[in-house]
Amino acid sequence: MKMKLIVNTLFFVFLAFVAMAQTDEKAKVILAEVSKKYRSFDVIKTEFTYTLDNPQAKVKETQTGTLYSKTKANKFKVVLKAQELVSDGKNQWTYLKADKEVQLSEVDNSSDAMNPARLFTIYEKGFKFLFTGDSKSKAGKTIHNIELTPLDSKRSYFKVKLQIDKASKQITQAIIFDKNGNRYTYSIKAFAPNVKVAETFFTFDVKKYPGVELVDLR
Repeated sequence: MKMKLIVNTLFFVFLAFVAMAQTDEKAKVILAEVSKKYRSFDVIKTEFTYTLDNPQAKVKETQTGTLYSKTKANKFKVVLKAQELVSDGKNQWTYLKADKEVQLSEVDNSSDAMNPARLFTIYEKGFKFLFTGDSKSKAGKTIHNIELTPLDSKRSYFKVKLQIDKASKQITQAIIFDKNGNRYTYSIKAFAPNVKVAETFFTFDVKKYPGVELVDLR
């Protein structure tokens, strides 16, 4: 399903901290700073733009969305135009708006799972990373460029390019290259730390959605 691929790819974006060569100390220090900054927040809200590009297939699609992530727990909510994905750390709800259906499944906690709760820390296990230099953004900010590559060659992607704002220590863009020729670009447009939401925000109450069918896949 296309929308599910988009959500999974979005997770790859935040999840993929990888590179093409040996791990280097500068990249390690930068990524450690990103993790430390991320962990200092409770709930973050991110506005993003997501683009799927495959030049050979002449496919280019762009969507916008919002991600909420509770940094100290495995909880998140992703809101796209046609779909929402919600997790309380144990259960995961996939709400397909046009179909008026929500699918309930158990959270996949495997190391290869697409989990937005691990956004800024996934690189700590299973990846190599390389600092490839600094550049300037259109706004004149200094950007760290890091390339990442998974140690597990069986993964569907082989390279990820990250851009990190030097001053804020936050990811501004990630580009994932998969083995099928697709390129997924995730660009952060706004980042709000410590937003206030109730714990129930990370659950899906079907009773509040008249006419929506619950499909339990657990």
